[in-house]
Amino acid sequence: MATAVTKRWKTKLGFLFIQEDECKGCNFCIEFCPKKVLERSEQFNAKGYYPPIVIDAEACVNCTFCELVCPDFAIWSEKLSPETVREGDNHG
Repeated sequence: MATAVTKRWKTKLGFLFIQEDECKGCNFCIEFCPKKVLERSEQFNAKGYYPPIVIDAEACVNCTFCELVCPDFAIWSEKLSPETVREGDNHG
């Protein structure tokens, strides 16, 4: 059995993660994002759905709305401490 691949994007305040193959294409994350960071991919995932893609990672404020509305736990954000953000540590 293959392991799920998690994609990671650096945001101004932390990171945004998406496990595309866990997504069922409900688009809740896209619709509820207050900063319009996401849009629907034009490529199918392994389940045959269109997962979200990040179109503007710098606009993300790590509000966690996307992970709160995702019924499949396929998207989440991680906010870094203010000290880490100030130091410019991008962790990858």
